[in-house]
Amino acid sequence: MPLLNKTEARSSSLGSPSGRSSTWSAARLALTAFFAVDGFLFAAWVVRIPDIRAQVSATHSALGLALLCISAGAVATMALVGRLCLRFGSRPVTVASLGVLSLAVALPAHTHSVLALGAVLLLFGAGYGAANVAMNSAAVDLVTELRRPVMPSFHAGYSLGGLLGAGAGGLLAGSVSTAWSLALAGALGLAVTAIAGTALLRAPAARPRPASAPSASPSRQLGRARLLVLLLGLTALCDAYGEGALADWATLHLTDDVHASAALAAAGYAAFAFAMTAGRLSGTWLTERLGPTRVVLFGGLAAGAGMTTAALAPSVPAALAGFVLVGLGLANIFPLAIARAGAAAGPQGVATASTLGYAGMLLGPPVIGFLADATSLPLALLTVATTSAVAGLLSLTTRHHRTP
Repeated sequence: MPLLNKTEARSSSLGSPSGRSSTWSAARLALTAFFAVDGFLFAAWVVRIPDIRAQVSATHSALGLALLCISAGAVATMALVGRLCLRFGSRPVTVASLGVLSLAVALPAHTHSVLALGAVLLLFGAGYGAANVAMNSAAVDLVTELRRPVMPSFHAGYSLGGLLGAGAGGLLAGSVSTAWSLALAGALGLAVTAIAGTALLRAPAARPRPASAPSASPSRQLGRARLLVLLLGLTALCDAYGEGALADWATLHLTDDVHASAALAAAGYAAFAFAMTAGRLSGTWLTERLGPTRVVLFGGLAAGAGMTTAALAPSVPAALAGFVLVGLGLANIFPLAIARAGAAAGPQGVATASTLGYAGMLLGPPVIGFLADATSLPLALLTVATTSAVAGLLSLTTRHHRTP
């Protein structure tokens, strides 16, 4: 990114508390709150899935089809939301999307058939997909304005929100009904949307990036941007493949293959989630010192080594250490890939890369399941080591692509 010239640096350093720097700080905090509540709402829903399943009397296969509606709604919405962000701005779309998500999270508790559950999960998935594209597009604008690689800090907010949502949902599970639990989560989401949305919409819009001197024909530049976004989307896919696989299979691997107790097995995924959160909190610092290419490369290789250790470990401590390394390694790959896709092609770049990344999260669990049936779960989990390493190595192919 270009450095501030002397005039800009002087005006920035002499800015008053009510000046641009303070408003951008408010916008950054507001956007971080949106990421956090997005993670909170999704986790609040996830911890109530067993109760919802019993409520609609769904078989495992029927529940799987209903849950697929979340993905269908998200994927169907992402490309459309990229165009809406271009037309109306990413910030208003962010506020509207989180409002829809906050309302939709309460609906599953009022369904009494698999068909009805699938219908409301389509709406929930649409809100979730729209929110993720819009928030990341708004975050890309902030990264450009701040001229610092702060994208990982937004995704750290999502991780923290997910941890809080899972914790709160677990605490309420024994004392509060599913309907009230999800209604409270939705009310919190609406409150955060109203407060943070006001701050975000009042902050000045990002200044357009100065156009650089054309080095190639517009069609050639467009082709390069599309290729870059595709490579970054594949990077996000490889990262999300590991996240999705570990969410569903880490606990089972610890109990069945490493013979951990139920408590230690639960700690396995928690260790992965905490490590990912810690990695994202330090992501800006790491990126400023190492550069995004090295962070993605070293992160992918570290995650590959950690997953190999966790999959083949003969003891619980070694497996837990492996999961921690996977969390630290994968932490910043997705946010940095999305940030660069947005810098290259705007909201449409974010939508494309996010859609590919979401596809990776969908592919992970079933692919691991099929491979585990055909071979064994430890061998199936080695595919996570492979995709993690591929994500890191892809950074070497994108480093020479100039961002427009």
